[in-house]
Amino acid sequence: MPLIPEEPQIHESAQGPRATPAAGRTAPTPRPVPGPRSAASPRPGHPGPGSARPAPPRTHTSAGQPQAARPETPSVPRIQLIPAPADGALDAADEAVDLLLDSGRGPGDVLVLTTGEQHPWAAHELSFGEAAYWGQHDAGDDVFYADAAAAGRASARPVVVVAVNGGADDVAAGALPAAMAKATALLIVCGDPKRINAVLGTGA
Repeated sequence: MPLIPEEPQIHESAQGPRATPAAGRTAPTPRPVPGPRSAASPRPGHPGPGSARPAPPRTHTSAGQPQAARPETPSVPRIQLIPAPADGALDAADEAVDLLLDSGRGPGDVLVLTTGEQHPWAAHELSFGEAAYWGQHDAGDDVFYADAAAAGRASARPVVVVAVNGGADDVAAGALPAAMAKATALLIVCGDPKRINAVLGTGA
């Protein structure tokens, strides 16, 4: 099914009260500057982890007899497409992350995958070694940026943002289903809609 382009606004229907973004915000938020980050400290100016999670399914009773809980079905995330050229997909992804954090999402709720060039944060952190890099992923208290090829190693998070910022078609084609499998609530895809639909086999 083709993805339908949407306005580049992040909507969260079940996350409780949402903070209104600062008034007068007209310039796009600059890309995060690479640099070592403490896993214990959230991004300045943004709420830390701890957003409400859905409650576990309840078992209802009828006539005094416990009723078997319904089998759990895999959660299907909502999908949002933010149209952007390949060379602007990373900036669009960064803006989506900032909107998510402004609306109340915790940094640890968000995973960002890139199909082309690594995000500068990921490239910088990898310079300290894979162990330190993945240690920050395992801590789970900040936004984590990874190459789409490493999506299988990443843990599921409520929101996954994919920047289709280049790379071979087979990389993009594999990244989108992998990202959907990792997103438990929302999948945001930033890129050229024609290319995204083409690599998914839903049209040129």
